[in-house]
Amino acid sequence: MAVPKKRTSKSKSKKAIWKRKALANSQKSLSLAKSLLTNKNNSFIYLNRDSLFSEED
Repeated sequence: MAVPKKRTSKSKSKKAIWKRKALANSQKSLSLAKSLLTNKNNSFIYLNRDSLFSEED
């Protein structure tokens, strides 16, 4: 006989959503940091702080 599934509480579902969003943001920031370190930044323009000061001199 079919038994109805138990629902997940609101607090558990909100916590899961928050963790999923945090994981996505951390992966994006890690990917951005890796691209900056390897100088493979194609999707944005990154001006190095040292190059800004050397051009002014």
